[in-house]
Amino acid sequence: MLKTSAPAQYILILIDMVEQLGYSRELLLSGTSLAHSGIQGIGARVSEDDFTRLVSKAFELTGNKALGLHLGQRLNLSAHAVLGQAFMTCDNLEQVMELLLKYYHLLSPTLQLEFEIKQQQCLLTTVTRPQDNPIYFSYELMYAAMLNTLRGLLNLPELKVRVELPYPAPEHASEYFKVFGQDVHFDCLRGRFIFPQSLLDTALPSSNPALRKLYEQECARLLADLEEEDSVAERTLRLLRKLEGQYPQMPTIAQMLNYSPRTYRRRLEQENYSYQQLLDQVRAEHATHYLKNTRLPLSTIAYLVGFSDASNFRRAYQKWSGQTPRAVRKGE
Repeated sequence: MLKTSAPAQYILILIDMVEQLGYSRELLLSGTSLAHSGIQGIGARVSEDDFTRLVSKAFELTGNKALGLHLGQRLNLSAHAVLGQAFMTCDNLEQVMELLLKYYHLLSPTLQLEFEIKQQQCLLTTVTRPQDNPIYFSYELMYAAMLNTLRGLLNLPELKVRVELPYPAPEHASEYFKVFGQDVHFDCLRGRFIFPQSLLDTALPSSNPALRKLYEQECARLLADLEEEDSVAERTLRLLRKLEGQYPQMPTIAQMLNYSPRTYRRRLEQENYSYQQLLDQVRAEHATHYLKNTRLPLSTIAYLVGFSDASNFRRAYQKWSGQTPRAVRKGE
């Protein structure tokens, strides 16, 4: 499972946008893990939870309904870090698309894209999108950033594309036409970003095959780093095992792992777990340890793993392990 995070450049650009509108950085960062460290605490990537909170705070402070469009227009090639550099070294736009489809999870691990060519048009379809922000924000950010990147690569500042969006026209729909042109369509079945197939053959002036190979190797390494992150379930188990005898409520565990409760619950569902399942697993482990390695009375063990009486503990333990506490203690 991929580590859910975004490139730090996206956050820094958002902070700059909000500050230019007259709002303090401290206000924007409040409620995130960066509240105390400031931007000095930002590494190469920022957690998706922090990104979500920053976006929500930016909406709250600025009241800017078109925030996604405006942020996307600021995401140029350099904002995409090493992947943006790799794009610039390609021979043509076709190679850029190949790189994008291989490594776009570096930009958004929870995003899923499909690419196809139909009737001389290139179609990038959004299968799944990042969550926890207004639906239009994610599409605005993605598609405005795609357009800005294309314009930069091809040196076509007036390039227009067709955009299909799976939601009704928002109050600020007029902003879409300013950004993308008149070929914008709402209430579509799926989100799509569409441009002419003929652009794929466009030669890029900064083509450099040797550099491209180096950048692609770095992209592969970074993607592997994301894939090596432990699952949320594994991190939860590790934390609960350390908190022996102290079993926090789900929102507290979510906060300790730097997630909102909603995001945390969704992550576990994606891994086919619930917090209660993980909690019960750890309580069973701790109870088994006490039963096998101590002479503590059953009532004390029950208390240590969160039960007020021994009878409820007996029933729960048998459900967890398929054995009675007495049988485990006797080694049966």
